[in-house]
Formats: sequence, C-alpha cells, structure tokens
Amino acid sequence: MALPETIAIRFTEEDAGYVTVRPVVRQTFRMAELTDMVLTVTGKNVARVQQIFRAGTVVYNGYRYWWDSFSSEPSEITALLAPYPEDDPSLPFRASGVSTVFLEIGGGAQRSLVEITREEALAKRWFQKRRPWEILLRAAEKTAPRYEKYSHAQRADLYRLNLPIEIAQGLLLETRGAAPRALQKKLAGVQPPSALLFFTPRAPSPRAASQA
Repeated sequence: MALPETIAIRFTEEDAGYVTVRPVVRQTFRMAELTDMVLTVTGKNVARVQQIFRAGTVVYNGYRYWWDSFSSEPSEITALLAPYPEDDPSLPFRASGVSTVFLEIGGGAQRSLVEITREEALAKRWFQKRRPWEILLRAAEKTAPRYEKYSHAQRADLYRLNLPIEIAQGLLLETRGAAPRALQKKLAGVQPPSALLFFTPRAPSPRAASQA
C-alpha cells in the first residue's frame, strides 16, 4: 500500500508530558508536512520515522499531534527521506553563515539550552565597542568548532565548540555587558555554558520548496 498523500491530524498543547484539557485542533497535513515535523524528532532515521508513522503520534514544539496510524515499507521511507539533507562533516565552519548560537548549560538530565539569534545579538548597548554577536563568534577564532550533524529542527548544520570553565565565564560576562536590554534579560541567571552550538542554514527543505 502506498503512503497516503494527505493525513488528518489532531493536535493539542502538551504540558510537562501531559495532554491538557485545551481544545483539540484538526487539520489536514500533506505527507511532506508530516515528514518535515517527524524529522525534527527522529533525524534522518528510516526505522524511527517508520515507527512514528505506525505509532500515529509525535510531540513537537510543545504540542502533541496524532493521526490514524499507517504502515510503511523501509523502501518507501527511504525514498521519502531521499530529498532531505544528510550529515556532511566535510563542510567547513563559516562564521559568516551562522544564524543562531545556543549556549549549552550543564549536561545529562540537567542540560539546558539558551538560544541567541543573529538578529537579537547584532544590537549592542550604548558606548559598547562590540556587539554580542561579535563576541560569540570571536570564541570560534582560535579553535574551530567541530561538525556534529545536520539538524532538521533548525534546518542547519550544527557545529560544537566545547568551552573550558574560565573561558566560558569570561565569554558570558562580556556578552552580558554588551547586550541590549532584551538579551540581558534572557541571559539573567544563566550559568557559564559548557559549549557553544553554532547553526549554519542550508537550502530550504522539500516542504519549504513546495510551498514557494
């Protein structure tokens, strides 16, 4: 049986792992739209995508989505995922291509992420010589970040730069000092990051291209 072209989806907000009593929204997704969403959770993994399609549910961006489950063959999923980007460790890090930096705080179950976009970090406080964005990218000048994977959630290649604690402390202090009010508020109470995660976008996904 061929994969369905459209899927009737129901979704509602999910709070701390529990479905809320808020209204259920119904919407029809194209197969490419559902695949795009599932990939943000699974990555380009045929077995996991197949499993979620069969399970008929996924949690994405604070919402739980569910649909009438359907079966698929590995060959069908392989063909479905073929247009999507693969990991490419040969791609060099380009500071000029970075759109977003995440501060990775802690690790394991205590791991948290603070997202900083280029737009919000290009602004600076009065009388400051450097913008927060320049400070964050300067951290990658001496040691090139290591390629990690292609992130389907960010639609970008991910590069990681691990930070010694003394470097992380100085970086956070300098970034806060140069940050405008909104970014300062975001960084208030944040602990020194154990790593910086740099995201460099690639071309649009098949879903985005199909909607152009």
